[in-house]
Amino acid sequence: MARNLQDLGLDICAVLCSTWFIIFAMKLSVIIPVYNEVGSIREIVRRVQKVRLADEIVIVDDGSTDGTRDLLAELDGRRGVRVILHERNQGKGSAVRTGISNARGDVLLIQDADLEYNPHDYPSLLKPIEDGLADVVYGSRFLGGSRRVTMFWHMIANQLLTLTANLLYDTILSDMETGYKVFRREVLEGITLRAKRFDFEPEFTAKMLKRHVRIFEVPITFNPRDYSEGKKIKLKDAFAAVWTLIKYRFVD
Repeated sequence: MARNLQDLGLDICAVLCSTWFIIFAMKLSVIIPVYNEVGSIREIVRRVQKVRLADEIVIVDDGSTDGTRDLLAELDGRRGVRVILHERNQGKGSAVRTGISNARGDVLLIQDADLEYNPHDYPSLLKPIEDGLADVVYGSRFLGGSRRVTMFWHMIANQLLTLTANLLYDTILSDMETGYKVFRREVLEGITLRAKRFDFEPEFTAKMLKRHVRIFEVPITFNPRDYSEGKKIKLKDAFAAVWTLIKYRFVD
């Protein structure tokens, strides 16, 4: 019963948010970078479509070799899905940049394909923009939302990277590395993004903070997978993130 009531509440919230987007002619593009996610890509697309907020779902396959592309061929053109293929693996940042350049929406939302982030959080992520309070919204894994208990050292690494960002840019983020970033398209005007791998998160954050863009954080649920389940980010990416934060503090 509680589960049914929760689903009903999410459906009502999704309908209200969808109505707001229609009234104000704001179109939402959900960008999904994908690399070897044959086990989850169909399900994440289903979850995004269930929320009924996305005007389009832009999936960028970054050179998958595990059968993901075969599934994407079936999904392409169905219920707002557009698939873009990279001929070779270039990295998550490259896939996100391709998605951004091809998205048609006024508001863009980055959605990982691995089921760690749940689209039922879309209404909460969109609300600060809806209310005119924010131009960018981060879904924070550390603001009290429900989460799977695992990967202590990965959490510590995330918090240290966030602390580095806060010290360098005089801010109070709780989760700089979150994969859930939602933003108005216009915040990228005049900005060149260069990230190729997982350095997209620190580069985007640094360039938003340097321009004093209004950023809000909202709590999200989080179901992290571990490395045995296919997690791709490595220790070297943490060092790259630190360098990215330092570099863009002084250059563009």
